[in-house]
Amino acid sequence: MGQVIVVGSVNADYAVRVASLPRPGETVTGGRLQILPGGKGANQAHAAARLGAAVVLVAAVGTDPAGDSARADLAADGIDTSCLVRCAGPSGVAVILVDAAGENMIAVAPGANDRLTAAAVTDLLDGRVDAGSVILASLEVPLAAVAAAAAAAAAAGAILVINPAPGQILPPGLLRGAILTPNEGEILRLAPPAADGVARGEHDAVAYLMRAGARVVIVTRGSRGATLFRADQEPADIPAPRVEVVDTVGAGDAFNGALVTGLAAALPMETAVAAAVEAGAAACTGPGARRALPRAGDIALLTSRPAANG
Repeated sequence: MGQVIVVGSVNADYAVRVASLPRPGETVTGGRLQILPGGKGANQAHAAARLGAAVVLVAAVGTDPAGDSARADLAADGIDTSCLVRCAGPSGVAVILVDAAGENMIAVAPGANDRLTAAAVTDLLDGRVDAGSVILASLEVPLAAVAAAAAAAAAAGAILVINPAPGQILPPGLLRGAILTPNEGEILRLAPPAADGVARGEHDAVAYLMRAGARVVIVTRGSRGATLFRADQEPADIPAPRVEVVDTVGAGDAFNGALVTGLAAALPMETAVAAAVEAGAAACTGPGARRALPRAGDIALLTSRPAANG
């Protein structure tokens, strides 16, 4: 299995469970607070490591207790923390509201995540990336840091997966050769408006990303699984297993962690996506972003080793 390198954020999650999500201007009382480790980068690193990948996390934490706790949690799951930068000041914080149906709203104060520089990523990845590596980057860190990771992947011939969350228009140079994993809301924010100023629908957004050079686009659809788009092939709908949902926090991170684990193991693309869908569903069966992440052996598709990733 090739090495998985995750470039992304590390946060402390303040999760409040409430009966219903508040509308603008509304206060909802009676919530229950949990303080949990989080951040898309850290969650994705944990997800991949628990499924058996050799994982390096490139990220930044503060000089506060949250940074110390994050480092210890990562090491406990066998994640290489030698590329975890420490910056003076606070670590990132996410405030998460989860309703009785498991739906969530999230606000993030990035803290140290905003100080992960392109130069730091370039230096940290120097000599670490080879053609067997899979780099996974998300957008809770500066775009320049993600671009530096993409450049390292291109130089080494490694696989690049970008989880474009939060969704935003990406420069064409970042899209070339990338595997993109937006959800149904994010895909609509990845492409600029058409020439007539009208926002693009999903089909047009996928077509734009492919023309810009994306290798694969995988749109995740929650309980409806995911759709795999590849150039010159019909879209493939991958269904999700039925599970009893506790909350959906971390489902996308479980999906991405499992996807890169499958790609690092040279699984065919469709098989890797199916495994990722299963992992995302499993993550919905427990509270928070980490507790329900599946472990090695839980996802049967990841135990096969066919030789190609189409």
